[in-house]
Amino acid sequence: MHDFFTQTWTWWFSGLTISAIMFFLIYFGQRFGFSSNLRTICAVSGAGKKVPFFNFNWKTQIWNIVFLLGAVIGGFIANQFLSNDVPVQISTLTIQDLAKLNISAPTALQPAELFSWDAVFSIKGFSILAFGGFLVGFGSRYAGGCTSGHAISGLSDLQWPSFIAVIGFFIGGLVMTHFIFPLIF
Repeated sequence: MHDFFTQTWTWWFSGLTISAIMFFLIYFGQRFGFSSNLRTICAVSGAGKKVPFFNFNWKTQIWNIVFLLGAVIGGFIANQFLSNDVPVQISTLTIQDLAKLNISAPTALQPAELFSWDAVFSIKGFSILAFGGFLVGFGSRYAGGCTSGHAISGLSDLQWPSFIAVIGFFIGGLVMTHFIFPLIF
């Protein structure tokens, strides 16, 4: 059973699973997106008494909180019990590009220079996480949703604003990868 879950799965299985979930959500009149959980958590905490944005019937979003908890628990289970400690396989060109930025090829899932406790607790690492977290939070609020909400749910509903947001996400990712990331590292 362990081999079944740790094997490389084909791309179409993920696509089929996402499609099935989207049909299920559309059928029940729900939308998928992780950034909406922050609003729900704030509403549960009573923030609606002070800020009208958080004053809504949060009980209709319990399924999304359960999904969020499932993602966290699933990630923990996958890391602790299903991980085979094989480094992620990336192209030699990517390894060469990372080496130019003084980032070694990953020996696990992520490069240690970016994703380790030493990196997080350095001034540079903490600053990048704090500023990046602010930008992600601001961007998802400004765009009316996060990447998963727009790219999966919004495009499934053929929403024009989601299409524009996804184009913006891709442009932002390209700018970050080719211009800002090399400046930071």
